[in-house]
Amino acid sequence: MLQALGLSPPEDAVYTALLARPSASAREVALQAGLEEGESDRVLLDLAARGLVAVAREAAVLGPDSADGGAGPRSARYRLTPPSVALAPILAEQRNALHLAETAFSKLSEQYRTTAARTAGGVVEVVVGVEQVAHRFLQLQRGAQRELLVFLVGEPTAVPREDTDTSESSALDRGVDFRVVADKDYLTGHEVVRDVRQAVAAGLVLRMAGSLPLKMVISDRERAMVPLDMTDSGGEPSAIVVHPSGLLTALVHLFEREWAQGRPMFTPGTGVHEVPAGDPVPTGEELEVLALLLAGFSDRRAASELGLSIRTVERRVRRLMDLSGVESRLQLGWHAARVGWV
Repeated sequence: MLQALGLSPPEDAVYTALLARPSASAREVALQAGLEEGESDRVLLDLAARGLVAVAREAAVLGPDSADGGAGPRSARYRLTPPSVALAPILAEQRNALHLAETAFSKLSEQYRTTAARTAGGVVEVVVGVEQVAHRFLQLQRGAQRELLVFLVGEPTAVPREDTDTSESSALDRGVDFRVVADKDYLTGHEVVRDVRQAVAAGLVLRMAGSLPLKMVISDRERAMVPLDMTDSGGEPSAIVVHPSGLLTALVHLFEREWAQGRPMFTPGTGVHEVPAGDPVPTGEELEVLALLLAGFSDRRAASELGLSIRTVERRVRRLMDLSGVESRLQLGWHAARVGWV
């Protein structure tokens, strides 16, 4: 609990043990904290020297380690100094240190941007190699504080899908606005569709495009990463990281254009808030089929991606049409858009 304030695990354990009693001997603290008695003695004396605990020696009990006839460490009893008195200075010191670190970080970042702006080479950073590309990609995703804009195209070449999923979850947990445009061919396989559906349920917003010109991730509109053709670096995966510049602005505009033209997919909660009360609503499985069909998938392709038979897909489409009261798939698409199913 207190390791964030700079206490070691044994110090944390001793301090926590003293919280439960008004005073205790080193032996009692050792039993409570699960430490050896000698280690408990050392930690207590160190905490006392730092003002975190106070020593209240008991009257005239000679300990075996007392060479001068006085009460030794084993005869002492310890009590906590009030946390508001003992821990507040430590907290204030760490806050000041963090403030200084943030100030230094801001100055270094500004100096780097200023220097980079003076040279064309500072606009684009070339990254070569699997480990370097993966590290830089995850660094961009995990460093985002406000917004992530992503183009998904094809299979991952440098970053394992599980690492990407972890960094996505971390960004969503931080409240980052996460928008993704995926190439239609990206949804290959039932597992990919399932993972995408889970990400959307967690807050990611997804749209589909017929095709995209490139893979891309843009972090906070301050940096972008675009993979390069592997042949450009002798067969190794490579990418460019684009810093603030006209090129970065163009990449943001490209994303927004594809986003505006993309088709919404797997919208969480669809079919509930915009449907009149009492009307039947489609199931999540039926909405999965509908989303793929609206993205341009054939019945056969949708069945393959969802791990279903074509008959099941057709049956779910038929039920959607019955719920909508329409006679054709074209009418179904219009109805789905009108009532907010997609």
